[in-house]
Amino acid sequence: MILFHPRTALVLAVLLAPGSLQAQGEAACARDVLVAGSMQRQAIDQLEGGGDDEASLCRVWRRHVETMRRIAGVYGRCLSGPERTERLSQVQASEKEFSGLLRSRCRGM
Repeated sequence: MILFHPRTALVLAVLLAPGSLQAQGEAACARDVLVAGSMQRQAIDQLEGGGDDEASLCRVWRRHVETMRRIAGVYGRCLSGPERTERLSQVQASEKEFSGLLRSRCRGM
């Protein structure tokens, strides 16, 4: 049996209350969406930087596709309504476009 100090037990009770779990989830989502937006801007910057050759471009595109998939997961989980639809559509379209480029131009690289 684990014994808690009364203050520790009170803190745990507050943290484990359903409303608190929801608030923690909302805070995590707010942070995740902020990070995802930053990742999206960085991915676009990397695309604009391109590469010196086809192999470099393929590496940038692969990273971009993976980043868009990760961002889509965050947007799908944390956003709702029109904002979710718009942002998710943007990153999924970008992922699809660059996946197509990888298939057509980066075979064997």
